Order: sequence, then C-alpha cells, then structure tokens
Amino acid sequence: MVVTSKVTSKHQATIPAIVRKALGIQRGDAVAFEIEDGIVTIRRATGLDKEYADAVAATLSEWLGEHDEEAYRDL
Repeated sequence: MVVTSKVTSKHQATIPAIVRKALGIQRGDAVAFEIEDGIVTIRRATGLDKEYADAVAATLSEWLGEHDEEAYRDL
C-alpha cells in the first residue's frame, strides 16, 4: 500500500491516520527516520533513539550560524 502526504512551505508533512494507526503513534510521540540506500523508513521513536540524539547533539553546532542557515536554507 502506498499512502501520500503533501509537504508544506515549511517542509512539514502530516503523518496520515492509517500510518499513525499502523505505528501506534499518538499526539506528542516522537518518530525516527532511518535512511539507508536512498530508502527512508519511519517508525515510532524509542528511548534509545532519544539517548543517541542527545549524545550527538553537541557535535551538530557547526550549523548554528546565520550564514550557514542562509547558505543551506533551500536544501
């Protein structure tokens, strides 16, 4: 089955109800995106996903400048 959703001008998309139901996603839940060989998988995030994100957060500061934001805004 293929389910689609449009991307807004802010690059956001709604997770369709059928997908939320299949993944057991409720309001306020976090989702994880896994990317491998050009294929993106979405799933309900776990505590381990949050721990990993928190652990690498300090290494992502290189994109915090306004010049970086301007240069990469359209990616």
